[in-house]
Amino acid sequence: MSEFDIVGPEAIREGVATDAYFERTADTLQHAGKNPRVVAEVTADQFPDGDYEVFAGVKDAAVLLSGYDVDVDAMHEGLLFDGGPVMRIEGDYLEFARLETSLLGFLSHASGCATASLEARMAAPDSTVFSFGARHVHPSIAAMVERSALVAGLDGFSHVAAGDILGKEASGTMPHALLIAFGRGNQAEAFQAFDESVPEGVPRVALCDTYGDEVEEVLRAVETLGDRLDSVRLDTTSSRRGDFRHIVREVRWELDARGYEDVGIFVSGGLGPTELRNLRDVVEGFGVGGYISNANPVDFALDIVEVDGEPAAKRGKLSGVKEVYRTDDGGHHIGLRGTPAPTDAESLLKPLIRDGELVRDFDLDAAATRAREDAERVGFGDE
Repeated sequence: MSEFDIVGPEAIREGVATDAYFERTADTLQHAGKNPRVVAEVTADQFPDGDYEVFAGVKDAAVLLSGYDVDVDAMHEGLLFDGGPVMRIEGDYLEFARLETSLLGFLSHASGCATASLEARMAAPDSTVFSFGARHVHPSIAAMVERSALVAGLDGFSHVAAGDILGKEASGTMPHALLIAFGRGNQAEAFQAFDESVPEGVPRVALCDTYGDEVEEVLRAVETLGDRLDSVRLDTTSSRRGDFRHIVREVRWELDARGYEDVGIFVSGGLGPTELRNLRDVVEGFGVGGYISNANPVDFALDIVEVDGEPAAKRGKLSGVKEVYRTDDGGHHIGLRGTPAPTDAESLLKPLIRDGELVRDFDLDAAATRAREDAERVGFGDE
C-alpha cells in the first residue's frame, strides 16, 4: 500500500491509471481479434462559440504518449482554442486505448488552471502576478498548477518542490504565522529577524496586517527596515477589508509622505480578475491563489473520428479528421482535412509525436509569450 494516496508515474505510463471500462474494451477487442487503425481527436466543443481557453498540459501528455506506436499532432501549449480538436492521435486503437483517462486528466486540469491564470494576467497586464494557490490542491499536482501559471505568463509561484521540478525558484517571504510566533506588538522584532536571517537575494517584503491597522503596521515596517524594505504586503481577509482600494491608497499616501515612493505594495488573499482590475493602478503586484488552483478543468473528451480510413463518430460528435486554423483577424476556424483552408490562415495542429518519438521541445518562456500574443490576437480578457 502506498504511503500517500498518490497514483505513481509507473501506473500512469503503463496505462494502469485508467478507467476500468478501457481494460474491458481492450480485453474484448483482443478476444475478438480486432484492433482497427483509428484517428482520435481531443475536443472540448465541436464548434467555436467565442469562449476561448488556454491549451496546457501538453508536455505531460507528450511524455505519456511517447514510446507508443502512434503519430500525434497538437496545438502548442499556450495557444488559445475555441472549439474543434486540440490534439489528434493516429494509430492502432489498442496501442493507446488505456491511456485515455490519464491523457485527458493531464490536458483538462492544466488547461483549466492556465485559463484562469491568463484571465488574471490580462486583468493586470503591467503588474507582477504570482500563483499562490498550491495549498488548495493535492501536493502531488502542485507542479502542474505552477507550470500552468507560467504557461499563461504569470511572473512566479510559491511552491518550493514545484520549483525543483520546473527548474524555477519559488517566491515568497513571510506568512502571518511568523508574526504571530513573535507575539502581538512584536512585529518589528519579526521584521528585523527576517531581514537578518534570509539571503540577500530575497526581497524584503513585510506582511503588514496581522494585528493592527494596515497603515500602522506598514509604518512600523518602514521604521524597522528603512531603505532595506522592498515592498509591503496586505493579505487582509475579505471580512475585515472594507474598501480595500481605499486602504491601499491610504498606505501609498503615507509611504510617499515619508519619502518611501520606491516601496511597493503587494496584495493577496481571495483575489480574482475583478479585484486585479480594480487595484492594478494602485499596487505593484498580486498573489492569486484559489482562483487559479481551484479552476474548473476543461471538459475535454477523446473521440474516434475515423476507423480504417473511413469517417466515424458517435452520436453528437463530428466524424472525419479535422484541421484547426487561426486567421490574421484572430478567428478560430475548423474544417475537414483535405478541404481548402481559410484565407490567411495558420494551421494550429503541429507534429508532436511521430512513430512514437517526441519531435517537439517545450519552453515555458516561449509558451508564455505565445499565450500573451494569442490572447491579444483573439481579444481574450477584453473588458
